[in-house]
Amino acid sequence: MKKRTTILLVLIAAGAAIYINNTSLLSSRPAGEPVILAHRGLAQSYDGTGLTGETCTAEKMLPPRHDYLENTIRSMEAAFALGADVLELDVHPTTEGKFAVFHDWTLDCRTEGSGTTRDRSMAELKKLDVGYGYTADGGKTFPFRGQGIGLMPSLDEVLARFPDRRFHINVKSNDAAEGGKLAVYLADLPPPRRALLTVYGGNEPVEAVKQALPDMRTLSRRSLARCILQYAALGWSGYVPEHCRGTTLLIPINVAGWLWGWPNRFLDRMDAAGIQIFLLGPYTGGGFSEGLDDPELIKNLPAGYSGGISTDALDLIVPEIAHHPASTGRSDDAASVATR
Repeated sequence: MKKRTTILLVLIAAGAAIYINNTSLLSSRPAGEPVILAHRGLAQSYDGTGLTGETCTAEKMLPPRHDYLENTIRSMEAAFALGADVLELDVHPTTEGKFAVFHDWTLDCRTEGSGTTRDRSMAELKKLDVGYGYTADGGKTFPFRGQGIGLMPSLDEVLARFPDRRFHINVKSNDAAEGGKLAVYLADLPPPRRALLTVYGGNEPVEAVKQALPDMRTLSRRSLARCILQYAALGWSGYVPEHCRGTTLLIPINVAGWLWGWPNRFLDRMDAAGIQIFLLGPYTGGGFSEGLDDPELIKNLPAGYSGGISTDALDLIVPEIAHHPASTGRSDDAASVATR
């Protein structure tokens, strides 16, 4: 009986120690507001049901709330004006060694062109209309046709236009050679500029970037899974795995609450390890991740949450954040930008 009592007391003490080490009640983290990652800038929304890797989302566009087209300089300017802190963009190598900023692997969905994006030169891509394929009524009308000619930018143009802004660069392939090309490009940037960038995407190109540039902030599905599993096993102690350090993590909002120390002790640990955290929409077991696009989800954020969120619906989310507990408000330009 005495032995059982001793074991019980040890277990209670261990549980209490773990609780104390992970409760946010003991965090001195000040209340703030979310760091907003705008996925593809200010973009058109689309119906997300039944998506596959072959789905043309421009053909599933919802009735437009604005006239901005994703991955264009104009949409990026609007996103920053609206209150975005970080922008995500997609890149493909071109035949002359540049990188085009465009989402799709092929040109057939959004443009009047056809074929693989990476098989074209930047000069050829500049001739295309990136608004050509958008339709919200099954092809009866195309509201942006003719408005996107010449608007596909190069990565050079984006970084020159926004020299002090943060970007997530999404590599759209799983080709290690493409990662090597991007690493060569990034190596020519000044270290302070490179520090504002994150590279994420396929396991192979991301690992190629990390091998060539160990100081580069990166994220792949493989590195994310490795990090989260190790933290789930050891994070109760406050330990942050080496695989996580100096990276960016995208975490579904319904998974975050299960992480040791959530929210503030977890965020404190991530900050100390140089890790950027961005919440996604709820994980439902599918193969596609979605951002925090439903304004109702913002109400589920902890009061004063100062980590990051990722969204595809910036114009809907910013006003909700302004009303979230402990928020200091966002850009006064929100309403005017969103309705243009």
